[in-house]
Amino acid sequence: MVHADSSNFAGNISKGDAYKQVLEQAEALFDGQRNWVDGLLSTARPTSRTDTSNTANAASLLWHALHALPSPSNQVNWAGFYVADPTTPKQLILGPFQGKVACQTIAFGKGVCGAAAESKKTQLVPDVEKFPGHIACDGDSRSEIVVPILVDGKVVAIIDIDCAVENGFDEEDQGHLESLASLLAKYSDWS
Repeated sequence: MVHADSSNFAGNISKGDAYKQVLEQAEALFDGQRNWVDGLLSTARPTSRTDTSNTANAASLLWHALHALPSPSNQVNWAGFYVADPTTPKQLILGPFQGKVACQTIAFGKGVCGAAAESKKTQLVPDVEKFPGHIACDGDSRSEIVVPILVDGKVVAIIDIDCAVENGFDEEDQGHLESLASLLAKYSDWS
């Protein structure tokens, strides 16, 4: 299969089937690719390989899958990753994403992303305006889900998805995104 075909989702697909396809395609794309993002780790771990970026492919898969679904899923306006900053403890830095430009750093404990990183627990936020300390990188965002990626009990990154309508995500999204986080933890070299 051509890699780009991994991002094709049928227009009448159910949310469960869309996520099933995301997980299957992600696992196939991650196979043999260990870098969470090519080149970023080159100062810490030089590589001559031309690995694909697991997080970039995952962001694309999520973006296309959610946009193939009916509302509210197709109202997603940002899907991507923040990763633990290797130079600054308790800080996330912007990773691969789909959507508008975003905040470049977020401290653990700050906003929805920082809360997920600090607590090591998924944050399912139906209305970001009601979340204490919400960081509005995009004023159009109304709901958000953030899932930590854990390796040996340590947060190495987070999956962050924003939606332009309230109640954009539910427990079904949470379960599938937590499965994707487990795949990324398993298939990527985070140190």
